Amino acid sequence: MKSLFLTLVFSAALGGAAVAQTAPPPAPTAEAPASVDDIVVVARRAGLPIWTVDRGDSTVILVGSISGVPRNYEWRPEALEQATLRSQRVLYPIEGRASPADVLRLIWRIRTITRLPDGRTIADYASPELMAQLEALHAGERSQNWRREPPLIQSLDLMDRTGLERRGRAVVGVVSDKARRARIPGDAVGVVRGDELIDGLLTAPPETYLACLAMTVEAAQAGPEGAARRLDDWSHLRVAAVLANPLDQALNLCWPSGDPEVAPMLRQKWLEATDQALGQPGVTLAVAPLRVLAEPDGVLDRLEAAGLDPRGPEWRPVGE
Repeated sequence: MKSLFLTLVFSAALGGAAVAQTAPPPAPTAEAPASVDDIVVVARRAGLPIWTVDRGDSTVILVGSISGVPRNYEWRPEALEQATLRSQRVLYPIEGRASPADVLRLIWRIRTITRLPDGRTIADYASPELMAQLEALHAGERSQNWRREPPLIQSLDLMDRTGLERRGRAVVGVVSDKARRARIPGDAVGVVRGDELIDGLLTAPPETYLACLAMTVEAAQAGPEGAARRLDDWSHLRVAAVLANPLDQALNLCWPSGDPEVAPMLRQKWLEATDQALGQPGVTLAVAPLRVLAEPDGVLDRLEAAGLDPRGPEWRPVGE
């Protein structure tokens, strides 16, 4: 069961390649072109964090997305769909490319990932405080197999207690569906290969994901109420509160986002893609992870430091 679970997680993490395939340019229509201001106003009606950056005759609309948005959650995807239709191009998150050989390799080496080295338990890695929290979360369980699981696998297990919706209607899905049907061209900002992520899983020492485990424990203690607060803060444009949420921090620290090799590459790719888009005339709609945009020294901070003016909700904590 554990092997199947991690394989499904791996496949889901790397299964979005088709989302960002480049589509042919849209066919000309007789409809009058919308102004940039119109597009920005429509996009902001979606009820999620959106920033607009201008340079010359170029405009980039940065849409801050998060994972785990339930299908029945009441945000306004129709407004984002309309903004997508009025844009000239779309930028999507990094796409994963996993081959059947990657998945087979994962299954073949699954024990390396799901079990600590012989003779070791989680107590050999976790602090006494973290161990006490884990003991409390597992109190009453008959099986003690969790003691032999590495921090990353424990985090994936405990994530189920946070109320995270794993099959939500992600923002990127709304945009990509509308853009594909309207034949609006789009590209992912970069690619990560399945073998690169597997190498990280196989070679990273267990303590690599201790911070991930600690934050997942905090998110599990908060339970579904913490996940609900994260969604509410996101839809009410409380950006700093989303980033401070233990669940959001856990998702950032755990695999694959927290992979030591992938994380810096992801951020650099978004900086490069945004800068390139600001060199193209017209409007580019970019669906980016909210944390990559709004974290300290993230895309928004870098744009501001370059003399540009990201217009949208405040992304820094009050007082900074």
